[in-house]
Amino acid sequence: MFPISSGSYSFTAALANEAATYQLVRDIAALIEAGDMITLSGDLGAGKTTFAREFIRYVANDDTIEVPSPTFTLTQTYALPRYSLVHTDLYRLSGPGELAELGFAEATEGAVTLLEWPDRATGFLPPDRLDIALTLVPQQGPNARSAHITGYGSFAARAERVLVIRQFLDRSGFGQADRRRIQGDASTRSYERLTRDRATYILMNSPKRPDGPPVRDGKPYSAIAHLAESVTPFVAMAHALRGRGLSAPAIFAADRDAGLLIIEDLGDESIVGGDPPAPNEPRYAAATNLLAELHCETLENVVPVEPGVEYRIPEYDMDAFLIEVDLLLDWYLPKLEIRISDAKCDAYRALWREALLPITNDDQTWVLRDFHSPNLLWLPEREGTARVGLLDFQDAVMGPPAYDVASLLQDARVDVPESLEIALLSRYTRARRSANIAFDAANFARAYATLAAQRASKILGIFARLERRDGKPQYLRHLPRVWGYLQRSLAHPELKPLAAWYRANVPPLKV
Repeated sequence: MFPISSGSYSFTAALANEAATYQLVRDIAALIEAGDMITLSGDLGAGKTTFAREFIRYVANDDTIEVPSPTFTLTQTYALPRYSLVHTDLYRLSGPGELAELGFAEATEGAVTLLEWPDRATGFLPPDRLDIALTLVPQQGPNARSAHITGYGSFAARAERVLVIRQFLDRSGFGQADRRRIQGDASTRSYERLTRDRATYILMNSPKRPDGPPVRDGKPYSAIAHLAESVTPFVAMAHALRGRGLSAPAIFAADRDAGLLIIEDLGDESIVGGDPPAPNEPRYAAATNLLAELHCETLENVVPVEPGVEYRIPEYDMDAFLIEVDLLLDWYLPKLEIRISDAKCDAYRALWREALLPITNDDQTWVLRDFHSPNLLWLPEREGTARVGLLDFQDAVMGPPAYDVASLLQDARVDVPESLEIALLSRYTRARRSANIAFDAANFARAYATLAAQRASKILGIFARLERRDGKPQYLRHLPRVWGYLQRSLAHPELKPLAAWYRANVPPLKV
């Protein structure tokens, strides 16, 4: 494959045989989302329907599924695990006018569309799409083809990403690995499970994120909140955690500039179970023990990335705490159609500053920041705290130990009963006091309540933002749980002023 200059982004792939075609299918399918359109161009017999058939079977994870050519039916719809897919063949259409009569736009809305003969759809093609132009190359063999892939509009960056990932896999010795997209998180990262020689690995696709517009003092939100903008913090923290005997993934290949890693597959056995998911108490206890043991150690704020390269873990400072609680003002209250005055917003920030100031002066440790059930796996074959697999720590900061404890025991996606929360808080406190008789349990309890309330306020804003800005309404179902955690935390006597502000300005969530 090699890039070709054009107004969009294009590259050409030589498809010597069916295996090469299947590899291209896997490369492209990894970056396709609901609502995308792939147009398939080429003469009769060039392989458009063959590509579509392989794509549908691959995404369906079923090599036996019947995929007839839709030449006579015009469209064929498939309900696949990740999305609906519409396979359309416009060969028999005389022009785009007939598409309107067929209700083409309505049939493909929200689905992935594989469209053969796109020249019959002039005026109906979205500006953001991927085109695959297939050409026979008989001089190279009866099954040889050339595929010219072009990303138009916003698809240009994704087309380039297809090529970058393919080159990385080939360089790393994973070029022939089977690729299967797996469920990601709320971020822009995506993940695939690679299978090579019967062993599995994880491909992390995390391109550098743009800084975004300035929101305060000329800085973007990510800079103020100390969010990782590359995979370098992940690499550094993975090495640091593993160096202390914890089960962060091993890293087998890395292109830090491209934002690509091949890491250890820790499986998919969670620390929760059941339907709906509920905490597995022994596993939550092990995760609590992990935090207590880690927080008993003196942890450095500079850790190695690779020979000659070090990473300084940023400080969870007041500016970061305050920009996070502002998410409640910026997203959650507008979701409730509530507008409050600038004076009330200023009072909110002042109260939070007052509540957080003592915490920023406490002893600092590694705050992994997303230490909760979606990012914690269970590894029963390992011993002690190494049984807890760690997945998400690239946003780690130096900060108060109570934050990660609150993240675990007030899990935004799982109902943690208050009785279990109290029991595990006691477990954590006993472990800390056992290691250091001077551990101040009352001070920790205050910090825990404060940071739990801070985190709940932030998450209410984040989940509202995911729904409104990012089109992910599924996160709204967690709002009642997070609201309940917030009320628990605000009941601490030290938070009375903040609790009064919330009562006056944020109405109870209607379930």
